[in-house]
Formats: sequence, C-alpha cells, structure tokens
Amino acid sequence: MILDKFKLNGKVAIVTGAAQGLGQGIAIGLAEAGADVALVDILSTEETATKIKALRKKAISINADLISIDSVQPIIDKTIETFGHIDILVNNAGIIRRAPITDYTEKDWDDVININQKTLFFLTQAVAKEMIKQGNGGKVINTASMLSFQGGILVPSYTASKSAVMGLTKLMANELGQYNINVNAIAPGYMATENTRPLREDPVRNKAILDRIPAGRWGTPDDLKGIAVFLASEASGYMQGYTVAVDGGWLSR
Repeated sequence: MILDKFKLNGKVAIVTGAAQGLGQGIAIGLAEAGADVALVDILSTEETATKIKALRKKAISINADLISIDSVQPIIDKTIETFGHIDILVNNAGIIRRAPITDYTEKDWDDVININQKTLFFLTQAVAKEMIKQGNGGKVINTASMLSFQGGILVPSYTASKSAVMGLTKLMANELGQYNINVNAIAPGYMATENTRPLREDPVRNKAILDRIPAGRWGTPDDLKGIAVFLASEASGYMQGYTVAVDGGWLSR
C-alpha cells in the first residue's frame, strides 16, 4: 500500500538545528512517521526530545557548535553509539546576518558560510561514508531557501550559502545516487521563526511579504512536516537533486 512507503519505522535520523523552529518541526514530523532522532544544536534540544519521547520514539540530544567542522565526527560517533546506524540526515541548521553590502563584515560572512555551507558539506560527507558502509542507502535532506532562487537584500552571505545549498544538493545527488542515497532539498518560504522576526516586526517589510504570498500568511514549522517525511521515506525513492519550494506560492508570483 502506498501509505506504507511513507513510514519511517526503524529508521534513524540526524536533524541539525533541532532545538526550535523549522528543525524542531521536521524532527517531530519524522518521529511521528516512526523514526528515532538524534537532535543536534548549540541550544538545548530538551523540548524537542520531550515531544518526540511522548510519541514513544527515541531521541538523543547532541550539543554541537556547527560553526566548526570539528563538530562533525562527534555527531556521527554519538548517533552510531546510541542507535547503531544512520538512515536520514536533515541539514537544517543555519544562521543569518543582516547588513548592507557596504557595511558587511568578514566575520558575518565567515560565520554564515561556515554553518550554512561548509559544515553542511562535511557533515553530509561523513554521513554518506557511514551510509555507504552500511550498504542500505539513505536520505539526505538539505534546507535551502527562497534566496536559493532570488538575490534578496542585506543578506549577502546568506544568499551565497543558500545558493550553494541548491547547487550542492545537485552535486551530492549526482555522486551519491549510485549508492541508493537520495539527496534533495526543501526551500521554505517566509516562515515564522527567530530568523525572520526582524522582518515580521517591520510593518513595511511584513506587509510587502504577505502581499506577495498567495496563501496570505507566514508559514509555520508544521508546514514542512509532510515534505520532510516524503523526502525521508521510500516514497521519494526516484527523486534526486531537486529543491522543493514550500512557500505558500511566493515564487509563483
């Protein structure tokens, strides 16, 4: 039956940036579909873990600062030690820094690129090695952005990193498909998270954004559960290298 292909029973997922917002929503969605989850964040993931355990699924918290790739191997080691295998990786963690091009600092550039792009690549590399060794394939889901498609304003390093995420998703799919590892990305639209708080609190920007969204509202973490489960499941087995926009219609305007 087709609905059975969406089940994640027995699967183990790593979700970065799982303490709150989109990462928390995705992690809970995967657990609702049957997965056990390793929750990675520099912030406490206790709230997310509690919600997952209430679903009678397992969750572990891994504290990691993804600004450095030194965080990568401990994430792998803790997940394998606890669950024995890795089936799904969700590269959700990301930061944003806002300033005009003429004022943008090297630190703001490097911090964003390191988390959103560099560590994403090297964590995927490490997980892919485990998946290849396991021999059962796997799923990698990257978090892209509307700024994978557009330029934006005041966020040069974020735009650069999210454009890279879309490109890397294609490259990873090209190289890892032979091992039955599917690599795809989700591009959330304008979501009500901490990253977008400055926009939502600016009445001019908030109105301009909402006026362009056919759905007429900001998205929520729950809006990503369905696509995350699909991309993490057998149901998306022939999908490779694609970035799916979940944006309330923003890009269609």
